[in-house]
Amino acid sequence: MIDVYFWPTGNGKKITIMLEECGLEYRIIPINIGKGDQHRPEYKLISPNNKMPAIIDHDADGGPITIFESGAILIYLAEKAGKLLPTELHARFRVLQWLFWQVGGLGPMGGQAHYFLQYAKVKNEEGMRRFRNEMTRLYSVLDWQLGREEYLAGEYSIADIAAWPWVFRYDWQGQDLADYPNVKRWFEAVGKRPAVEHGAKVGADLVDRSKKMSDEEKELLFGLGEDGFATKRR
Repeated sequence: MIDVYFWPTGNGKKITIMLEECGLEYRIIPINIGKGDQHRPEYKLISPNNKMPAIIDHDADGGPITIFESGAILIYLAEKAGKLLPTELHARFRVLQWLFWQVGGLGPMGGQAHYFLQYAKVKNEEGMRRFRNEMTRLYSVLDWQLGREEYLAGEYSIADIAAWPWVFRYDWQGQDLADYPNVKRWFEAVGKRPAVEHGAKVGADLVDRSKKMSDEEKELLFGLGEDGFATKRR
């Protein structure tokens, strides 16, 4: 059994989609990031960065293993299941470089775009322009690559699983998929996979999408003070 410390965000959905693709048995342990569950001392022992997702695989070789960071989790699950990460050198690193592109670029920059364009109490035009433009650049890279290959690394892989949930919120990032026909084709094709459909729906009952995030929830999630700017959290 694999325990998944989870909330239905882009990074969380990477893991549930991967688990569905691999057919691995898992149990969801909600980490409500709006209530600050990620800052609990006992959770820091599982995820030292106070973020989710994280997993504990109780059936790992040599005993239970705890893993945080979504990219590391995807690699672990791929190797455990023997799926979606090639073993041949050239094919493997085609996948890994696009995985790292997502975890180092598309995800973090997308998160910043979400903050400045959607959540920030104090509207910062420079920040909004900066991260909207960076997402435009990243979508252009994605569109170029997907004009050359059916999937990011040629065959469907953990690189696609990592990127797809972040493209799901393209509108929050100031983007229109009509501007990126190759991304649009890929996004729709990946989204039709049964494992993606099932994995993306996990945790839908945990969040009331009809309610806006409160100021208290924003403080817990982003570490914001009353002035709308980040405060130090120990």
